[in-house]
Amino acid sequence: MIDFKLPSSMGNDFELSTCTTPVVIFFYPKDDTPGCTIENQDFTKLYPEFQKINIKVVGISRDTVASHCKFADKFNLSVELLSDVDEVVCKIFDVIKDKNMYGRVVQGIERSTFVLDTTKKIVKEWRKVKAENHAHEVLEFVRNYFA
Repeated sequence: MIDFKLPSSMGNDFELSTCTTPVVIFFYPKDDTPGCTIENQDFTKLYPEFQKINIKVVGISRDTVASHCKFADKFNLSVELLSDVDEVVCKIFDVIKDKNMYGRVVQGIERSTFVLDTTKKIVKEWRKVKAENHAHEVLEFVRNYFA
């Protein structure tokens, strides 16, 4: 079973083991960047649909809680954002990858999404995600899988 505890943009800690519903975890590289903004806005827009079928959705990046709060306020995001500044959870899910940034190799988060069932077992994963329309794809999967 996967478990972790991270500080949240909601002002508390999110602990996976205390979550009694299935969970969608999406990892994104950086607050307030174009692709990450699109992805977070899409998950926010669809969050009521996830809630209707009793699915928790959280986003994780290496940004601080303060950065998450500023990002959420700026774009009116309702999805809970978790801060993994030490990359502990990123490493559990193996989302830290080498990336080529302007000709040099850096370590960063590869945009990835995971669906966990109530036992905290991964039932679906997406790697190298394109931000646009991804939240819709995840919603369709969970609707079918947990129906």
